Amino acid sequence: MNVLPELTREEIERYARHIVLRDVGGVGQRKLKAAKVCVVGAGGLGAPLLLYLAAAGVGEIHVIDDDIVSASNLQRQVLFGEADLGRPKTQAAAEALARLNPHVRVVGHASRLTADNVRGLIEVCDVVADGSDNFDTRYIVSDACYHAKKPLVTAAVGQFDGSLTTLRPFETGPDGLPNPTYRCLFPHKPPPGSMPTCAEAGVLGALTGVLGSMMALEVIREIVGFGESMVGRLALFDLATMRFETLSYGWDEDNPLNGASTATD
Repeated sequence: MNVLPELTREEIERYARHIVLRDVGGVGQRKLKAAKVCVVGAGGLGAPLLLYLAAAGVGEIHVIDDDIVSASNLQRQVLFGEADLGRPKTQAAAEALARLNPHVRVVGHASRLTADNVRGLIEVCDVVADGSDNFDTRYIVSDACYHAKKPLVTAAVGQFDGSLTTLRPFETGPDGLPNPTYRCLFPHKPPPGSMPTCAEAGVLGALTGVLGSMMALEVIREIVGFGESMVGRLALFDLATMRFETLSYGWDEDNPLNGASTATD
């Protein structure tokens, strides 16, 4: 993003409320236009995330999801409607985002993300946002982002709670130590069957809107460069008590990616 694209007259009018923000301005909006963001999952978290990224003017958005729209999605996946039932989510998402903002290019990848294809899918992007709903995908994405040196914004929701953090473990923090990885925060995957799925436990639809919007804020922050990043911090939101808190976490020297005994790339 060294050479920033100019904004058209239509874009200047569209993004006027961003441009007058001192910490965004015209330069920040041009950074958004130049950016390429990869979104893993077009579900409960991905739907509001995609809407706000497109509305913000992110120039190119890659959507990875192999699912189709089902009736049970509509309670929380606000990107879709009745007319989208049975359609691939990537196709329905691309059309919805085009209606919202024709200045944004959307690239759909209607395939399941795996350890074999993840590097090829994320390598073209500047920032990755993981809104997947399972630990296998989260570990695959976070490991790949470390090796590809891509900032990662990742979030998760439960029935009435959610969490969010940003990862840049390929860089060093102010303390001179490596930034933490996802494996520093969650060293081990939960045993299979120990965590109920969304279909089994349920989730309040509006909660995914809150966390998906927070993800969009953090992605925009990573691109524009304002405020304090969530690197090394975990935001926790408890909807039942309307309590929001942020915890700090650090590098684990025993983690298998950038641990003390592991050679860096």
